[in-house]
Amino acid sequence: MEFIGKTHIDFMGMKKFSFAISIVIAILGIIGIVRIALGTANMGIDFSGGTAVQLRFAQPVHIDRAREALAKHGIHDANLQELKTGNKLLVKVGKTSLPQGNAADLIQTAFQKELTGNTFVVESSTEIGPAIGDKLRKDTLIAVAISMIGILIYIAWRFDFTFGIGALVATLHDVLAMFAVFFLLDKEVNLLFITAVLTIAGYSLTDTVVVFDRIRENLHKNTKDSLETIFNFSINEVLSRTIITALTTFLAAGSLYFFGGEVIHDFALALVVGILVGVYSSVFVASPIVEVWGRRAKTSKA
Repeated sequence: MEFIGKTHIDFMGMKKFSFAISIVIAILGIIGIVRIALGTANMGIDFSGGTAVQLRFAQPVHIDRAREALAKHGIHDANLQELKTGNKLLVKVGKTSLPQGNAADLIQTAFQKELTGNTFVVESSTEIGPAIGDKLRKDTLIAVAISMIGILIYIAWRFDFTFGIGALVATLHDVLAMFAVFFLLDKEVNLLFITAVLTIAGYSLTDTVVVFDRIRENLHKNTKDSLETIFNFSINEVLSRTIITALTTFLAAGSLYFFGGEVIHDFALALVVGILVGVYSSVFVASPIVEVWGRRAKTSKA
């Protein structure tokens, strides 16, 4: 099935422009990762340590009123989030002078005393110590690094080292793009976000492998044309398949983003961003890197 007809787009001719865009994305992503490593980003309690309590009230509660109630009981740095359904409120308290084990009780006490007449039920309560949060943050960065190395080894074994470098750079580009978007939007970085990052790394790799397969096949068939011509022809051949795959996965992630609820809203946003940049990187990052590297290798041999 072809989503679009036969195309003759000069993808390799746009590589300077695409490389410039990718460099900006990479710089922003690196800034975001550095902030995460230093613990200065908008870290979820998974990484920073703290307490999260989700409550369902009988009547709607305004965030300002809830914040005022918490402040009267010594909780001044709480992060409050209204959930769209069922008069729900999510209260997050990070590292504070409050005893870690008492934070959830203090939150409940504050609402019981200050919001009299508006009964509530605690739907969930999560507590993570600062030491565990720091360890999770370090382990997460190590896990992402190991996955990048694994991708390089796999592609280098399946194709060759040049393709491996292209796939690694493209996948790293996608990961950095997701960190960049969350950094710019000041979104919370938690374990769900890291799950989305690793998911997109796998998705991007799959899309890149499809493009590389066609390029390798055409390189064996056609030894007369230039690398730029072969790469353009190969990408145009699989463009319809790439668009269909991206569209179906985008619709699924988009449905989660718009209809999945507040709990997975940021997770779905990360998936949407990752799918878009994954398609972009397979065409405008991975393939041009291999083409430039291969052309320079041929020139040096000559």
